[in-house]
Amino acid sequence: MNPRRFERDLQHALIGGVIAGLANYFKTDRLLLRIIAVGLLLATGFFPIGVIYLIAWIFVPMAPITPPAYRDAVVHEDPH
Repeated sequence: MNPRRFERDLQHALIGGVIAGLANYFKTDRLLLRIIAVGLLLATGFFPIGVIYLIAWIFVPMAPITPPAYRDAVVHEDPH
């Protein structure tokens, strides 16, 4: 059994993958957490939310990037 880990999710990242990683960790919608984060950022100014985000961006490890599915890499031949 793999323990849950908080890792930055670069495959679904808009900036640094911190919010996407939080959404994966808490098994919730990325858009919902992004809306909450932007709302808090606007309500409080850059400090403390922006500073916390930057610190997490620096110190939280990246999740392993999985290659795209094989079907995405298949080249379809032109029938003509």
